Amino acid sequence: MPPHVTALTDPGTTPSSRRLAWLASDADGVPLGSAYLRLFTKEGQEHLAEFEIAVHPHERRRGVGGLLLDTAVAAARSEGRRSLLAQARDGSPGDLFLAARGFHRVLALTYARLPLPDVDQARLAEMVHLPHPGYELTHWDGAVPAALARSFAASRRAMDDMPMEGTDYGSVVWDVERVLSAAQVIAGRGESLHTVAVVDSSDGSIVGFSELVVPGDGRGDGQHYGTGVLPEHRGHGLGLWMKAESIRRAHLRHPGLTGLLTDTADSNAPMLRINDTLGYLPTHKAVEYQLTL
Repeated sequence: MPPHVTALTDPGTTPSSRRLAWLASDADGVPLGSAYLRLFTKEGQEHLAEFEIAVHPHERRRGVGGLLLDTAVAAARSEGRRSLLAQARDGSPGDLFLAARGFHRVLALTYARLPLPDVDQARLAEMVHLPHPGYELTHWDGAVPAALARSFAASRRAMDDMPMEGTDYGSVVWDVERVLSAAQVIAGRGESLHTVAVVDSSDGSIVGFSELVVPGDGRGDGQHYGTGVLPEHRGHGLGLWMKAESIRRAHLRHPGLTGLLTDTADSNAPMLRINDTLGYLPTHKAVEYQLTL
């Protein structure tokens, strides 16, 4: 008897997306696998959906994954989506599954980790204190202060030309509401958001930022969410400056942190150089796949 797929109610709604979920089970109701379909809802990404799947290792190659994928594809089409994204670890069963089901590789990613106990703090301090004429560092915890909110939202266009290769990712439109909502979501998970930013000394505007999310108990590994510099201010070492300060502050404020995680597109050579300079060690490769609906 083929697996039975049950639609679930999923609480994973955010200000920029909502999720559909399904559970595959056998005739006795034993769970075999699950799938999630994230439907992006913000302007510029209404065409896009993202697929996640998990099938128990003993149940693979029995049609469970295919049935879940077919269910998600049908739902994405009914929602008027034109592109479906999915990510898998390079060389994993998920990688092979997506390739066999008509997905195309569109983006290669390198995941890396910085072991904090091994960081040379003196060298890091030298990077942070290196003068950058015309610029100043600032920082905040949680939501951006009201006085900087509009400038920070405007600085998010620094990510607009982030290398996405062949991905039909659309455009992410940031405003103050979205910036504040994103910080609220992180706080709602019990995590801490720390932001380091660069300010143009001539007018006080934010021209770059680096975000780090730390577990609520301050232990384990933190996760870099994004580092970007506005195009007109690149070439001054601001990305390295901000990320070095982010690392320094994380080490001082959260002694229980053991590492910092980051992921970078293989085509993003400047950020890969920054990570290498700071001592991040590659952990694995992942592949972003895309299916045209």
